[in-house]
Amino acid sequence: MAAVRVQLLLSGRPESVSFARSVCGLLGAGPGLGPWPIHCSLKRGRLVLSSRPFPGASATLPLQRPPFCPFAALDERPRVPGAELPTDRGVDLGVAVILQSSDKTVLLTRRARTLSVSPNLWVPPGGHVELQEELLDGGLRELWEETGLHLPQGQFSWVPLGLWESAYPPRLSWGLPKYHHIVLYLLVISQESQQQLQARIQPNPSEVSALTWLTPDVAAAVAATEDGTETPRLLPQDLPPSVLAVELEEDGRARPLVLPMSTLLRMIPTMAEGKERVSTGTKFALKLWLQHLGRTPPPCKSATHLDPGPAKEEWNMDPLPPNQGSGK
Repeated sequence: MAAVRVQLLLSGRPESVSFARSVCGLLGAGPGLGPWPIHCSLKRGRLVLSSRPFPGASATLPLQRPPFCPFAALDERPRVPGAELPTDRGVDLGVAVILQSSDKTVLLTRRARTLSVSPNLWVPPGGHVELQEELLDGGLRELWEETGLHLPQGQFSWVPLGLWESAYPPRLSWGLPKYHHIVLYLLVISQESQQQLQARIQPNPSEVSALTWLTPDVAAAVAATEDGTETPRLLPQDLPPSVLAVELEEDGRARPLVLPMSTLLRMIPTMAEGKERVSTGTKFALKLWLQHLGRTPPPCKSATHLDPGPAKEEWNMDPLPPNQGSGK
């Protein structure tokens, strides 16, 4: 069996998670939309989660899944003959970096169209965590591999923001899931400005086709377009019609791109298609970032279908000093 990187503390000791089971469900997620407070041990190369405090837990983080999570749906329905999911795989651990500049903007990248998983999606830099790799080191490595950015040691701080249960394909109407991850979102706060960071970015064209920086106002509008909910949101009237981005041409050269706001606000379709949009997990991460800044997305027109989950005070999200980052 593949090396286990996500484990649950269900009966007194860490246990591997079956690929086909919903992590949120196993941890006691109720019928609401969440998020749910989860106690975590952020160990080298793996993540141990529990719904209760346990020795060695280093953080309490919000865990969320989309309303259309295929693993939650599969937990509630009988299996279709011939539609079996892998039995020799667990749940992989991913890490994504919400990179904040000193002027409080955050970096998003558009995944290349040629990628087999989640092509054309706007996401923060991230990927798999390697065995025996510290979680922060994995995030910084992915940041460097995708954008060429190396953050000098002592010039950034970081804090874990939250956890996202991710599947691909993301909903059953697209097909049975082939990938199952728990993604740990890390907020990395640089002492450099957006302009300084942008000047050093050298995107990897095999993984990244474009990049942009979001202000809190734009991020709030994006986070408010919640995929899979029927509750409409009120968006600010003064949103710009577009944001500036950088796009990579086929030869690797960068050119300016005017990115329509409608693209960033696009929601996940019922059936699979290749239109670019911001991923559902990224919207969750942006919401957590805004909470960290002391801001919230625009209010909804009706809160009758929303379950905001526990108050922010329940999350243990104290920033860690620069010297605890590897600066890798």
